[in-house]
Amino acid sequence: MALNKDLVVLVDERDEALGTMEKMEAHEKALLHRAFSVLLFNEQNEWLLQRRALDKYHCGGLWTNTCCSHPYPDENTKDAAVRRLQEEMGISCRLEKAFDFIYKASFDNGLTEHEFDHVFIGNFSGDPQINTQEVADWKYISSEDLKKDMATHPEDYTPWFKIIIDKMEKGGYIM
Repeated sequence: MALNKDLVVLVDERDEALGTMEKMEAHEKALLHRAFSVLLFNEQNEWLLQRRALDKYHCGGLWTNTCCSHPYPDENTKDAAVRRLQEEMGISCRLEKAFDFIYKASFDNGLTEHEFDHVFIGNFSGDPQINTQEVADWKYISSEDLKKDMATHPEDYTPWFKIIIDKMEKGGYIM
């Protein structure tokens, strides 16, 4: 079966697949769908962040986790995270599942992210080879500096990343 890059997997609150839908339609209708977020840390335990490309369909130019996307239909979520990390950041590394959560965020352009987000963490020290169609910039940042910047400039960060930070802190992963 050929993978369709324009489809997302619709899910229920238990992440049970309900079917597929064209990605933009799912975002227009605010339907819950499967997604993933990857967080990488270097040897100094600094976060590797990306700044989303300016022309992304939402949240362009905002800082966020190392990479994020949606698995293809019939693609394992962890395999999708590994694939997308290579496509966006040029990085191959081992990932481990940390947790998952559901969130919903509406944007000024009429689109809504309503995602069952699987969060994966890993380690990488070095310079990523970014895909400039997906990523405008990148940086390593300490947990302390990240917390300060997010408190001072919350508008510079994606909604899901703010939730991830909170869950990472409460789960004892960071800070």
